[in-house]
Amino acid sequence: MQAYDRKNPDLIIIVTVLLLLGLGVVIVYSASAIKAEGTYGDSFYFAKRQLLWAIAGLGMMFFMMNFHYTRLKKCAKTIMLVCFLLLILVLTPLGVERNGSQAWLGIGSFGIQPSEAAKLGLIVFFAWYLERHQNQIHHFRKGLLPPLSILVLALGLIMLEPDLGQSTVIAGTTIILIFAAGARVSHLLGLASLAIPAFAALVMVAPYRLKRIFAFLDPWKYELGEGYQIIQSLYALGPGGLMGLGLGRSRQKFLYLPEPQTDFIFCILAEELGFIGGATVIMLFLLLLWRGVRVAITARDPFGSLLAIGITAMIAVQVIINIGVVTGSMPVTGITLPFISYGGSSLLLMLTGVGILLNISRHSR
Repeated sequence: MQAYDRKNPDLIIIVTVLLLLGLGVVIVYSASAIKAEGTYGDSFYFAKRQLLWAIAGLGMMFFMMNFHYTRLKKCAKTIMLVCFLLLILVLTPLGVERNGSQAWLGIGSFGIQPSEAAKLGLIVFFAWYLERHQNQIHHFRKGLLPPLSILVLALGLIMLEPDLGQSTVIAGTTIILIFAAGARVSHLLGLASLAIPAFAALVMVAPYRLKRIFAFLDPWKYELGEGYQIIQSLYALGPGGLMGLGLGRSRQKFLYLPEPQTDFIFCILAEELGFIGGATVIMLFLLLLWRGVRVAITARDPFGSLLAIGITAMIAVQVIINIGVVTGSMPVTGITLPFISYGGSSLLLMLTGVGILLNISRHSR
């Protein structure tokens, strides 16, 4: 290996992720203690599992940090095929249904979401593909159509679960990745003109999605139905004020807000730590995204650059959607807040992605 291969990883990324991860374990405990005590007789039930997944995720992060990212090129197609196999398996009787979506593979409380693996797997594959065809990216048929066909196939399988939230994250991440690879803006605008009616059709064919749109526009009109979560989230954000009610003193976690440790954990955080706590978390994410873009810019090859921008975009899109939902700026959809929300497979795959990002930083210019 050359001397630059022994370069230290981006320390700011490591510290930022560790801060978010540590805060996440604390807030998961605070948000879930009441429900865990009532349901499982153990107030630490969710926190202990989150900590175990965090340890496993850190193990993967440090492993990938020392695994040369260029080796991923050799197995990019295999990774994609495994992701598609998992997306197909979850639709069979092997899949586990939770909250109306057959999106898990596993036994009992232990399970993984193939769509989480697909997010990272597709980034690796598209980075490999776009590097190999970077001279054709300006041509729609030769450059854009093949990856878009794979994207549509993956989204189709995920929508059969159904999981509109994960589909949105994957679609948003892929579009950013394709744009960074040099695709024409006119082509992307043309795709957007087709995607908007398709998205509207997906909403129209599922009555519960249409209700979520109506609830987003006027949550108080549906306060006992689809608007309930948004209203309870706003009730948590309001009393938080500047400094918050204090760690562990949230009121909405007393079974007012369903599953406060997952998708809506940010509102519990803001209720307890206030505007300052919420703003600090957002600043940490902005710092992480800045360093991720910097890694992409200083990468030594197009594959590393595209891989870094894809991972960074995945985190950014997920943060925007989650906080947008919690603040009532977007319709409700089931997307976790990276590194903070309770969720094993999400945490594991996010930290694996960060490990790849750190490895790229070790070999940057």
